[in-house]
Amino acid sequence: QLIPEFYENDPSFLINSLKLDLGKRQGGKIVEDVELPPWASGPDDFLQKSQEALESQYVSEHLHEWIDIIFGYKQKGSEAVAAHNVFYPLTYEGGVDFNSIMDPNEKVALLTQILEFGQTPKQLFTTPHPQRIIPRLKSLSRTSSHSVSLAESPVSPNEESFEDLTEESITLAWNNIAKLKLDKQYKIHKEAITGIAVPCNGSSVFTTSQDSTLKMFSKESKTIQRSVSFSNMALSSCLILPGDTTVISSSWDNHIYFYSVAFGRQQDILMGHDDAVSKISWRDGRLYSASWDSTVKVWHCVPGETLSNKKHHFELLAELEHDVSVNTIDLNAANTVLASGTKDGTISVWDVTTATVLHQCFFVCLFAFFFYTDSRHLLSTGEDCCFKVIDVQTGMLISSVTTDEPQRCFKWDGNTILSGAQSGELLIWDLLGGKVTERIKGHTGAVTAMWMNEQCNRVITGGEDKQIMFWKLQY
Repeated sequence: QLIPEFYENDPSFLINSLKLDLGKRQGGKIVEDVELPPWASGPDDFLQKSQEALESQYVSEHLHEWIDIIFGYKQKGSEAVAAHNVFYPLTYEGGVDFNSIMDPNEKVALLTQILEFGQTPKQLFTTPHPQRIIPRLKSLSRTSSHSVSLAESPVSPNEESFEDLTEESITLAWNNIAKLKLDKQYKIHKEAITGIAVPCNGSSVFTTSQDSTLKMFSKESKTIQRSVSFSNMALSSCLILPGDTTVISSSWDNHIYFYSVAFGRQQDILMGHDDAVSKISWRDGRLYSASWDSTVKVWHCVPGETLSNKKHHFELLAELEHDVSVNTIDLNAANTVLASGTKDGTISVWDVTTATVLHQCFFVCLFAFFFYTDSRHLLSTGEDCCFKVIDVQTGMLISSVTTDEPQRCFKWDGNTILSGAQSGELLIWDLLGGKVTERIKGHTGAVTAMWMNEQCNRVITGGEDKQIMFWKLQY
């Protein structure tokens, strides 16, 4: 805990340039310039290395621990005792009630004692402070990676696993996300597009729309190969089950529809809710459905095992109740924590195993949110024209970035956001800097749906203009 001069660029406070008589030490040595540690070659080098240390990865990772001690839950009580962080009682805010002291001499004595000892800062937090959001950077840095191609990427197959190579390619893609270019665009629906799903082979694209249809678009032939209408009400989202043989669509008619790609027909209907189903998610054999009936339901799905028994069997495992309509949901990587966003702007973080609420945050009507890969942070966007980052463990709002217009959908890597705006533009955001770094012309109406591949170098967007647009990175 040093004065700001230790992290600025003027080293004069370390040098006795005026040759002041600062006395002698007990050993007789004259006090002159500040003696620097052996790792510093001089005052300028000392300040530079101090700055580098302050902004280092290590400090970023452990900064919250310092906050816990100085301003947080380890400042007082049993946690302070355990952390050996206990000071003289008079140094704490509210340690003495001066109004109750009538003797003026005693009051002066206490004031003098407080001034002598100093004061601890005001306690601001009573729960552990969340860790700082740190961009996922390995061997590529944001400053150098713009000039690095995939062929030049410092990755050796002999040194790193396939997962490491995938992570490097993802990092490279996000570092170059501003180079996203429109490849093709097609008008395939009669109303706004609400969902996009792509099978593993990437040969086709499934889309849902407010025109009540599920469409299968072939990338090879550039034509609509299938168009399915389950009811006369809007479809709200879609996803593809592992194996790419079944597409699930949620509808405003309260139902969830299972479509067999192999047989080209509706396979099952899950009549799961009492109002429109707004969002669905599939993880490890479980279906999660959000609805305007103010619930999120968790289903265990057992598929039909034989050709004669093609029907799925559904078992309701949990029902998460809310006060108002639920607009969107997402799960962490371990599928143990679910976040739900409602029409009134409430984000609820649930323990899926016990079906209990861990935290709640209150904002304005939510459009979308997603967990970061570390499962500790959640990014949301809504009608209040703000991106908000929430710490999942504490429910604390970590940061907020104001936007000029609502952002309807997005993807992010922990620092960079690719969002679809109400105006139809694709915007690229520096979350830590809190600013737009690139604007890309896109749809002629709001961007309502977005899909990104695992390598993060291809994007498909859908909009109110009834179009899907194919985007790819051009390094």
